[in-house]
Formats: sequence, structure tokens, C-alpha cells
Amino acid sequence: MTVVHALSVDVEDWFQVLNMAHVIDRADWPKFELRCGDSTRRLLDLFARRNAKATFFCLGWIAERLPDLVRDIHAAGHEIGSHGYDHRLLPDLGREGFAQDLARTADVLHGITGARPTSFRACTWSIGARTPWAIDELLRAGITLDSSIQPVRHPDYGVPGAPTTPYRLLGAGGELLELPPLTWDVLGRHLPVGGGGYLRLFPLALLRAGLRQKAKLGVPGCLYLHPWEVDPEQPRQRLGGLRGFRHYVNLGKTLGKLDRLLAEFPFTGLAAAIAQRGASWSLKLPALRANELLG
Repeated sequence: MTVVHALSVDVEDWFQVLNMAHVIDRADWPKFELRCGDSTRRLLDLFARRNAKATFFCLGWIAERLPDLVRDIHAAGHEIGSHGYDHRLLPDLGREGFAQDLARTADVLHGITGARPTSFRACTWSIGARTPWAIDELLRAGITLDSSIQPVRHPDYGVPGAPTTPYRLLGAGGELLELPPLTWDVLGRHLPVGGGGYLRLFPLALLRAGLRQKAKLGVPGCLYLHPWEVDPEQPRQRLGGLRGFRHYVNLGKTLGKLDRLLAEFPFTGLAAAIAQRGASWSLKLPALRANELLG
């Protein structure tokens, strides 16, 4: 069977990303023009043209200010997931704060779409060794599918020992499905190619290799990006060094590269990508205990 891959968008604006945290005070966010509405609609138009569906992981903070955008995403048949309320790292939130953050975001999204989110992605992939309690909080919040664990080494995130294909995570209160972002696994290493800066920086040949590798295994690869990555006219900040490079590299090329991928590979939202193999398929996926993987 043809494997349909998973496509996702983290709906946040340019001033909310981790690379901006040292130059932009969170208290100043309301002063900035919201640009992610127009950028997200560029993605919606592209997805419609290429007959692709996606999961849009929405910040509650954005959804409160742009409810019509969330309605348009939902009306177009895309899945609405939770990206938390205002892009706080989970270790900074703490367990109780994370539970409150999940509930607040779910209430916002439910008020707009009439449904509570069952898929989640943490800010900056911040489920890891410092947050093993996150899985049980997701389960308590009704989340059944997560995509927050990067199976790579990175200065800001990552769980290097995590699988690079879908698996089940077992917590004290049940289990959820984990769909990791795309990697190309070669020579015993996991090269992250799933999107974001990797989509903008790497040649498409690497992303194609990752997608084909996952398809040969009969599992979906998971691609991701952000609306600000198709907004080359966004206000520029003096980030300096690696931070500036990571944020601004090839912003003008993102949409075209994504278009080429969507022309070559079929994509749908995360829940649909998992469901394509049938209801019983997920029960056969490897099961890992969250406290062992993340502890």
C-alpha cells in the first residue's frame, strides 16, 4: 500500500520562537503585528492546491486573537491540535503549570471549533529527560497522539535513544501514540530532516530519502514547519550568530521547497496518517514506558 505521510504546522508567530526569547520580552508580545494569519493562509492555499491535509498545532494565545483563522483551518478539513497556550517550555511550566496550560488551551480551541484537541506538540520539543511527568498529564488531558519527542541530539532538545518510527508510550494512566518528526537513519545515526530549519537548509534529496525510508518500513514520516517560515518579510531582529542563521536562513525558499515535496508525496494530518493502517495496527507498535525512555 502507498504510505501517506504526516504533515504538521505549529501555528505561532515570529516573535514567539525560542530564538527570540533573549531579545523580545514576553510582555511585549501584544505590541507586535500578528503576521501568522496571512502566512498560515498561504499554507492553506498550497495544501488545497496539492490536495494535502495537515495537523495544525495551535497556540491558545494565537487562537484567542485569531479565532477566524482556527475556524478556517477546521472548515478546510484539517486537524486542530494543541501547541500549548503561549509557547512556554515544559520544564519552565512544571507539572502543575503544564496541566493548567493544557486545560486552558483546550478550552480556547473547544470554544472555537466545538471539539477538544486530542493531538499535542510541545513548545520546542520540550518533552524529554526533565519532563517525564508530561506523558501522564497529556493522558489526563485526553491527548491520544503526541509529536513532541525529537529522537536526536540538539543543544535545546532531544531524546537520542527514542525511536524514529511511531511507537506507544506507556504512562501510569494509560498509553498514547508518539509520532516523531522525520529523520533519515543512516550509518547508525539519526539525521533530523523533518522540517523547520532542516527543510530550509538541507537539499530536498535528504528529506526525500527520509520519507522513502519510512515508506519502505510501512510507516508515515512526519514533516513540520511554522507559518513564519513562509514569511520572508517578517521584521528582522539582531539575533546574532547561530540563532540568527537558524531563524532567517532561506525563508524565501520554504514555500517552493514544500510545494515540490507535496507534489511528490501524499500527506495528511497526524491522526489520519496513523489511522491509514487500520484501527488494530497501532496496537502492534512497540511499547515503551515513558519513565524509562525519558527518565
